[in-house]
Amino acid sequence: MRHDLRLVPPALAIWLTSGILIVVPDQSRVVSAACWVAAGLSLCAMLVVRRPRWRAVCGGCVVSAAAAALVAVVVGVTAPARLPDALVDAASRHQTVTATATVWSVPVPATSFGRPAPAGGDRERFKATVVSIGAAGSLTTVSVPIVVFAPASSDPGRTASIGSTVRLVGTARLADPGDAAAALFFSDTAARVVAEAPWMLSWANALRSGFSRAASTLPGDGATLLPGLAIGDTSAVTPALDDAMKGSSLSHLTAVSGANCAIVIASIMLLGSVVGLRRRLRIALALGALLGFAVLVTPEPSVLRSAVMASVALVSIGIGRPGRGVATLALSVIILLVSDPWLSRSYGFTLSVLATAGLLVVAGPLAQALARWMPKALALIIAIPLAAQLACQPVLLLLDPAIALYGVPANLLAAPAAPVATLVGLLGCLLLPVLPGVASGLITAAWVPSAWIAAVAKACADLPGNRLPWLEGLPGVILFSCGTLLVFALLLSRRTAPRRRWAAAALALLLAGGASYAGIIAGAGLGRTVAFPHDWQIAACDIGQGDAVVVRESAQIALVDVGPDPALLTTCLGQLGIDRINLLVLTHYDLDHVGGLTAVIGLVDTALVGIPENAQDRALHENLAAGGAEVRQTARGDSGTLGGLAWRTLWPISGSTRMQTGNPGSVTIEFDGGGTRSIFLGDLGEEAQNALLRASPPGRVDVVKVAHHGSADQSDALYETLAARLGLVSVGADNSYGHPTQRLLDTLGRVGTQIERTDLEGLVVVSRTADGALSVWSERVASSNRLAEATARGG
Repeated sequence: MRHDLRLVPPALAIWLTSGILIVVPDQSRVVSAACWVAAGLSLCAMLVVRRPRWRAVCGGCVVSAAAAALVAVVVGVTAPARLPDALVDAASRHQTVTATATVWSVPVPATSFGRPAPAGGDRERFKATVVSIGAAGSLTTVSVPIVVFAPASSDPGRTASIGSTVRLVGTARLADPGDAAAALFFSDTAARVVAEAPWMLSWANALRSGFSRAASTLPGDGATLLPGLAIGDTSAVTPALDDAMKGSSLSHLTAVSGANCAIVIASIMLLGSVVGLRRRLRIALALGALLGFAVLVTPEPSVLRSAVMASVALVSIGIGRPGRGVATLALSVIILLVSDPWLSRSYGFTLSVLATAGLLVVAGPLAQALARWMPKALALIIAIPLAAQLACQPVLLLLDPAIALYGVPANLLAAPAAPVATLVGLLGCLLLPVLPGVASGLITAAWVPSAWIAAVAKACADLPGNRLPWLEGLPGVILFSCGTLLVFALLLSRRTAPRRRWAAAALALLLAGGASYAGIIAGAGLGRTVAFPHDWQIAACDIGQGDAVVVRESAQIALVDVGPDPALLTTCLGQLGIDRINLLVLTHYDLDHVGGLTAVIGLVDTALVGIPENAQDRALHENLAAGGAEVRQTARGDSGTLGGLAWRTLWPISGSTRMQTGNPGSVTIEFDGGGTRSIFLGDLGEEAQNALLRASPPGRVDVVKVAHHGSADQSDALYETLAARLGLVSVGADNSYGHPTQRLLDTLGRVGTQIERTDLEGLVVVSRTADGALSVWSERVASSNRLAEATARGG
């Protein structure tokens, strides 16, 4: 089958141009002018050349350059409105502002938050568009897309819903350039509804909430997954189920996707055909149903892409000129990116387009190739999920450098159940207000395939060897893409005899797989060997939500805390080549600081500890002593050496009646030598930090281990005094505490402290360059997506 590719170059030109310009919108005028000039030159060339093929090429260049110029104009006009002066000024001054905003997504529980929540309070996150900002006595009308983090309303009848207008009071933080949201808004109080949603959106909101309540009465993971499958409400999906869906390559089923739009349209068209409706009437009904469905499930990127693509296809059929798949997809991309250039950096939109392109271009030839060795029906069943996964895998590698080996089998088992859950669940949702009894039966019936999908996800995610590690970043993408193209070239070749083709394909798979994986292992090892600073001085281990930081001077090793898990600490010490610890410091006795102690029993020479609170704490001292360590209770004034480093204990104060145990009593130690001065603050809170500042002023340091994983309970005065060049935040990814908080990050930013985080970067190693500057090596580079997710969580 030949594909009409004429619209592909303009679509790619628009995508590339918008992806670049939304980060640097100031260059929009220059880029637009250059593109118009290029279009004009291409038009002149097209008029001059005589060969049809070259005329076609010049014509494509004209359209592509004009499309790029168009989207550049759109970015140039739209970008300033996204960042009005009132918002920029309020964010830079950390002012408390009052904002009126229109809600555009279902509020979902926020696993993390930029500020401490009220005691016992729930927190929620939703997208909105700010329509006015009040700050410093002035009111400014704006139109700014934001992500809101706010305490959940205690009044169920006055909760924010899609289309409602709410009043927010809090602070704003500008998002990174290129993010879909222009700012993050951290509200001090629950969003107060000041105007209800329009009637159509209210109707959809009532349907959604009713369906979610009905589904919640059913048992197990099937109940939490069903609202996402049927109407796009993922608020009930648990973190464990979400991880299982991602780990088994079934995350596209967690919420409504483009496939659901196809199911709705196909159902309407088929039903209209059965009852004898004319084609144009069926198309009109399908378009109306598609609009209603998009409103009901909320227009996520994949739904937008599918809805526009389906609308283009239906209109083409209606006027008697049915379009081809690739051309329709390219036109849909053009329409969507011109209307919203910020979609160009949306991973959801990118994956949706790639999956559709894979199905349109690769699935057919792949099924034909597989049919040489198996029944055609089975070949098609395998080819569809395989084509989609292969098309999306390069982008997925940027998000997570690993390949889900059971993704295709999981899709073969789970994907057939998705249309049933979607269609039956959607019917139940629509009938709930008028026929609640029938609707309840339908929802229960839809629960069965939903529970099956959840069970498949968890079973596949738990299988051994589910994730194949892969090379990170662009090299990994290139390696995977080249290997895939090589296999396809041999598998789909028609010039080779069948037996030779089979042998060549098998050989290509073995060579590509073996060479790729060997290259990954060797490349990763070689890359680490070359890049890893062997003269490192400080290393923050990636041990989740806890502390384990190593200080080294020549062959002498100090370890400050041991984290929550012995296995994770053992892995980190192995990475660093450490088999002996000369000085162990246990700042206090919380599990996230002492849980990994068994990993170092028998390896420690001297242990500095705080005041034990109970018999369990004293038992830790006994275990250390039994392993050969000298255990010393430390307090302010203690000092010693570690090779060429001098250390001294700054906190707690011996004999003091306050702040001796727990977080306030965290042993705070300072190391000085080798050109680097560092301080480790344990889990000290603001009051204890201020007391430390009065009792033992530490002065300026090069590196600070930030207190309490970046909680909001911090002393600005202490960090201003330290004026550290580098701040290490030992923190777990997706932690439920909101660490590190916005307040802490802002404090470090104000004093010029560079932030390094283990949740984003894994193991972080600090060394000195020849000219005396601090150098940081990290296990992984925090991708823009990871940074955006962390920012959206308040970090």
